[in-house]
Amino acid sequence: MKKAIRMGTRDSELALWQATTVQKQLEALGHPCELVPVKSTGDLRLDVPLYELGITGIFTKTLDIAMLNEEIDIAVHSMKDVPTQLPKGIVQAAVLKRANPRDILVHKGLDFLNTEGVVATGSLRRKAQWLHRYPLHEIEDLRGNVNTRLQKLQDNAWDAAIFAAAGLERIQKTPEAHTELQWMVPAPAQGAMLIVAREGDTEVRKALRVLNDGPTELCTWIEREFLRELEGGCTAPIGALATIRDEKLHFKGILLALDGQEKYEIEKEVPITLVAGLGRACAREILGKGGDALMERIKKEMEKK
Repeated sequence: MKKAIRMGTRDSELALWQATTVQKQLEALGHPCELVPVKSTGDLRLDVPLYELGITGIFTKTLDIAMLNEEIDIAVHSMKDVPTQLPKGIVQAAVLKRANPRDILVHKGLDFLNTEGVVATGSLRRKAQWLHRYPLHEIEDLRGNVNTRLQKLQDNAWDAAIFAAAGLERIQKTPEAHTELQWMVPAPAQGAMLIVAREGDTEVRKALRVLNDGPTELCTWIEREFLRELEGGCTAPIGALATIRDEKLHFKGILLALDGQEKYEIEKEVPITLVAGLGRACAREILGKGGDALMERIKKEMEKK
């Protein structure tokens, strides 16, 4: 490829780490690549409304618009932040090898686990699973980039906060006082990085395909298929993790009420040759056991907020 591939990026430390990581890999393969800072969505204009393009992701919208305006050629995202339905004209071009998919608890000591405590997270999934396990605890809302959230934990009288392990590990900001939450089911595709491109840009898509990791692509596809089937357009506390061991794929999925009091979960292990439709089938099994009624209640609760 002769022309430089323009990679859009936001300015957070994690976003820049992800972008420069892909930039180095592309340049090592002989593809020049330049980083393009992307302005806020308010500075950009499109000829058609966003909803007609299917742009919904709160963390990806700005880069989606820049790509459709042909101001950038590719974008790199934390895959868990990407809606299961990509905007028209934008496609999944590569999934990089997955990092640690787990959640971690950054804390100021663990004595609070056996008493009352305050834990911070902006994730419905993390909140619901934490309250299911520790119903006496309070949950504080926590938003912002990784560095902002770490600082808020220090500045407030909270006992702990929950983070994605991969995000902290990538920018080498994992505090010493942390513990990995093996019991918590992560967000679908957590720990994986996704590169998207314009559907018609075959030259760029061909260059990116070399970076794709097959096992990660398969596992995240199943997890996101599970999410897509359950969601039905409604945000809910949903977790999923697929792993491959000895030519078998192990899947665990979970759906909880917003307060964590009600939980549906499923585990399956199937030969790698029989995974087609697994995520969808697991979701339908949960819906059939009462998950459909729970999703209706969650939808009504979210509409009130």
